[in-house]
Amino acid sequence: MKVYPDKLAGDLKSRLHKLYIVSGDEQLLVQETTDLIRRALRSYGFSERELFHAEAGFDWTSLLQSAGSMSLFAEKKLIEVRLPSGKPGDQGGKMLTQLLDQLNEDNVLLLVLPRAGQDIQRTRWFKTLEAEGAFIQVWPIEARDLPRWLTARFKRAGLGASREAVQLMADRVEGNLLAAVQEIERLRLTAVDGRVDVREVTDGVADSARYDVFKLLDSAMAGDAVKSVRMISGLRAEGVEIMFIIAMLVRELRNLEKMKTGLESGQSRQSVFKQARVWKNRESLVSRCLDRLQVGGLRQMTSAIGQIDRMVKGLELGDPWRVLLDVLLHLSGKPAIRQSKPA
Repeated sequence: MKVYPDKLAGDLKSRLHKLYIVSGDEQLLVQETTDLIRRALRSYGFSERELFHAEAGFDWTSLLQSAGSMSLFAEKKLIEVRLPSGKPGDQGGKMLTQLLDQLNEDNVLLLVLPRAGQDIQRTRWFKTLEAEGAFIQVWPIEARDLPRWLTARFKRAGLGASREAVQLMADRVEGNLLAAVQEIERLRLTAVDGRVDVREVTDGVADSARYDVFKLLDSAMAGDAVKSVRMISGLRAEGVEIMFIIAMLVRELRNLEKMKTGLESGQSRQSVFKQARVWKNRESLVSRCLDRLQVGGLRQMTSAIGQIDRMVKGLELGDPWRVLLDVLLHLSGKPAIRQSKPA
């Protein structure tokens, strides 16, 4: 059954589903939705969590083993599966539907994937799962709604922001909600008397402009490898979390792949930009990047992001910052320092 994001909290209080499907491309909103589900499950006694990354070569039988294994302390368990491609394939689809029969009151399945289009929602495996659980489609914030969303986030942080300050931030983040939340958190620590005006937002832009994550991505997309290398070194030196950077980067890569695929299928550039919600002042930048890159290369970069994620979590050996640099060089159209192993 479909559950709208704004109704999820109430649904979690009233009942518990055997599985939850969270779908969306806006990383922050997906993260907050899954966090809400995890908190609710903990309140129901699900204190154990087993996480799976279902990428190329994934052993789907491990899910069945997880559902069938008893916890050492007999705790209720959340089985969380992240499906970056959104498509499990024939074997994965069969295993997910088979897993439903093994789930009991001590197991809940949480499946997280990018935005599920009609092509995915019409598949047999998806229909079977949706009929047995809750499907939460997380939509991005429209440009016209962004100022209102920002105002609400300012209030949540205990800040009062002027209309001009809100609009300036909306223009700056260009729909990137993760970036907006980071900026609001910075302002929460620096704002005087809980008030934010244009000057505070402008000062923040000036203070962080040199090693700004947005400008890093724009530099790479513009083909400026030298600047990208300098900026990633600065971000690392300033202690910026690599997970924050890759969350923003993978969002761009997925959007670029969708747009490139649309162009190759015959869609007009303007139509593709409209569907991807590309802001006017970024159309030229995005257009040049799309002309330079191929779908296969974009998928390779997205796969490397998964490798970085596993390195950070200690699931794979290697230097995540070096792999990130390779991805940025690839995005800028330059050869990587070394060839990253496929994820």
